[in-house]
Amino acid sequence: MAKFGPKDIKKLREATNAGMMDCKKALTASEGDFDEAVAWLREKGLGAAAKKANKVAAEGVVSVEVADNKAVIVEINSQTDFVAQNETFKAVVKEITKHAFDNNLADAEAINASEINGQPFSEYLSLKIATIGENLVVRRAGMIASDDETVAINGYVHANNRVAVLLGAKCEDKATADKVRAELKNIAMHAAAMSPSTLSYKDFDAQFVADETNGRIEKVKKENEELVRLGKPLKNVPSYVSRQQLTEEILAEAKKAIEAELASEGKPEKIWDRIVPGKLERFISDNTLLDQELALLDQKYVMDDSVTVGEHIAKISKGKAEITDFIRLEVGEGIEVEEEDFAAEVAKQMA
Repeated sequence: MAKFGPKDIKKLREATNAGMMDCKKALTASEGDFDEAVAWLREKGLGAAAKKANKVAAEGVVSVEVADNKAVIVEINSQTDFVAQNETFKAVVKEITKHAFDNNLADAEAINASEINGQPFSEYLSLKIATIGENLVVRRAGMIASDDETVAINGYVHANNRVAVLLGAKCEDKATADKVRAELKNIAMHAAAMSPSTLSYKDFDAQFVADETNGRIEKVKKENEELVRLGKPLKNVPSYVSRQQLTEEILAEAKKAIEAELASEGKPEKIWDRIVPGKLERFISDNTLLDQELALLDQKYVMDDSVTVGEHIAKISKGKAEITDFIRLEVGEGIEVEEEDFAAEVAKQMA
């Protein structure tokens, strides 16, 4: 004879979010003992999660929480975009993000090794996997935080919840920090759209720059071939692609070449100082294509393309602020999804 009724099933379902029939089976197996029923579901959830664990989780969302001069960003993956739009999944994302924020968990490893709601995070996630029915992965996370009132921190999540950015800036005083904080959100929006991979060209590995040089030069040459066909002005073909490569010696040689050009054109030497700086800046721009594409501070600011992002932040802060921290996460970056044709998938299910 059953030692539980519909109210007990309802209570267990509300507590675990498991299916009604699973709750009934759990209470039957535990002879109506609520705690044992929860444990039974947990064990069942772990088993269900194991079956899902080999499924690639390449969809999902990126979530951000910003408050009290602290910001956390978390990427949580699911197997399908459909589940990523599910309200239950969204609630899980919100709970995990708040958990990371409240407990100063600065990376995915710290989150996955933590305890949440009095249980190991792995068990918590396994139960959510069992409930939602897809593999879930806390793949990446980051945090920017400071007790210094002269540090400004802000972030932005794009409307599709697939791209998010955190930024931090060191300022000379609190008033500057308060002004810069609002502007950081605009720059974070820029970073979300323009996909920089690092803060500054100084962060590039020297070998990476070397490997990228020839290909980018050849790209400009090919673009010029098309411009010739269209009868349009040609681009200057660079010799370099990053400010890393522009040593003082190279810049001095470029200046001499510019002066020699002006002399050959018959320009009076007394006006060279008004012409050379602009031409030297053009030389630097032509020879830093890698920086302009991948380094945030060196990109042309989308809201004012007459300046770079670095120049913009210096302009609005009157030289009293510098962006020092940058985290950008986009859902699924670097994940290779194995493609399998429909017939193979059916055959696997029939095996």
